[in-house]
Amino acid sequence: MSNTRMGEFLRSRRERLTPADVGLPDRARRRTPGLRREEVADLAGIGVDWYIRLEQGRAVSASAATLDALARALRLDPTERAHLQELAGGNHRPPFVREKVPAAIRRIVTSLPQPAYVTGRRWDMLLANAAAIELFPGMVAGNVLEYLLLSPEAREVFGMSWATEARRVTAQFRAAYAVWAGDPSFEQVRETLALSPEFRRWWEQHDIRHSRAGAKTLRGRRYTYATFQANDDPSLRLAVYTPDDR
Repeated sequence: MSNTRMGEFLRSRRERLTPADVGLPDRARRRTPGLRREEVADLAGIGVDWYIRLEQGRAVSASAATLDALARALRLDPTERAHLQELAGGNHRPPFVREKVPAAIRRIVTSLPQPAYVTGRRWDMLLANAAAIELFPGMVAGNVLEYLLLSPEAREVFGMSWATEARRVTAQFRAAYAVWAGDPSFEQVRETLALSPEFRRWWEQHDIRHSRAGAKTLRGRRYTYATFQANDDPSLRLAVYTPDDR
């Protein structure tokens, strides 16, 4: 079975590196950006033909040792390493089913005074409290990704930080998509997001990120935010925003 998505990811990581990044001399003019395939193969200690087959997505599989060697050669960070392993493992997931929020979590979220909402694996908005509805009125009825990338309201809410935030969630979605590629529910979201020219450009860059706590400026007001997984169902993510008025 071919693995074109893993090949595309390997190529994107190779093309972002320079010889100087990996301690190699750069004596010759290069027609294309990044390292050459033979340089990556040498750094990883694997055969050039084998690496070419991997990058072309041809019918080969890679051992854990080979994946680890490639991760080191391509200077992958921990998130990218996990993504490469996910791509190499193939897709053996059952069909996606939209999540449900347990009653206890529902009561807690709706009782919070600060903006809070719950999303699922596909970034569907499953639950939002009154403060979140006030902050993101257009987001609470659908999909967070589609809202952020396609809604004019999102650009108004995020202001100057819109592109940074939209690019970040695109990278997060690619990590989830690696697990669910081919599932009709995830393909539907990806096809809808492709209506955004920015999404199409960022998607081709193969950047991978996971959610982290931080700060956002929304409607001109600064918020500290964090996300949490639910023990009841790890696919549920609770996001909480606290105004930072210090």
